[in-house]
Amino acid sequence: MDDHHAQVREFLTSRRARLSPEQAGLPAFGGNRRVPGLRREEVALLAGVSIDYYVRMERGNLAGASGSVLDSIARALQLDDAERAHLFDLAHAAAPAPARQRRAKPTAGVTASIQRMLDAITDAPAWVRNARHDMLAANALARALYAPLLAEDRRPANTARFVYLDPASQGFFVDWERAADDIAAMLRSEAGRNPHDKHLIELIGELSTRSEEFRTRWAAHNVRFHRTGRKSLHHPTVGRLDLEFEAMEFPAHPGLTLLVYTAPADTPAADGLKLLASLAATPGRTDDDSTSRR
Repeated sequence: MDDHHAQVREFLTSRRARLSPEQAGLPAFGGNRRVPGLRREEVALLAGVSIDYYVRMERGNLAGASGSVLDSIARALQLDDAERAHLFDLAHAAAPAPARQRRAKPTAGVTASIQRMLDAITDAPAWVRNARHDMLAANALARALYAPLLAEDRRPANTARFVYLDPASQGFFVDWERAADDIAAMLRSEAGRNPHDKHLIELIGELSTRSEEFRTRWAAHNVRFHRTGRKSLHHPTVGRLDLEFEAMEFPAHPGLTLLVYTAPADTPAADGLKLLASLAATPGRTDDDSTSRR
């Protein structure tokens, strides 16, 4: 995984490059600009900091940057919520260990009560993942929905590996490009939040080594929240499913996220989920393999 100074430098440089003077509300002086987007001095002006201070930050040194300064930089670069959070995560990682606020250790697995909760949800696919996108637990309908992901023996099943390393993913995700963008952006966010996660480092290394598609997206330094939205899947048994999802974190279990997929009533997707639920209840009709098998 990239060293910390490189992460900061490339993130800030890429955000600066995408923003034109006109978008930032500045006059565009002259037609020949040597760099795309804003110049460093323009960002410093917009943020209300000295050019020397901003140059030091963009070179990768966020140590000692206050919350107010980070907020000013975020406003100057017009960062969205996910990008602002990522900037703060990078600054947190740059702080000296004694000054760094201790963060809760990510939960390693799921509890029996979480699995019971999942099993109690019978009309919607529901599953739990960690920030590395390991599927740690699921109800019967989610296992049936994600049969292509669970087809491999490796456990826990991992959606990032599936998207980038398994050709079957391109038939499963109707908009594979969007799925690939989302996965890379969420992993980039997690790398900023937990830069010393050994398993995350290994996953990113594996994907970078084996997938040009991942390397390209990783180099873009995009970050993204994935809290609600739509997902279109092509299930090998019931066909296309246009679903809506909600993603909810567990305050008592840091790092775990619950995802629930639904479809509006009286739609083809709702009928498809009903059929999938019926098939999932019939032994041998769908892959409802345990997510925890190794």
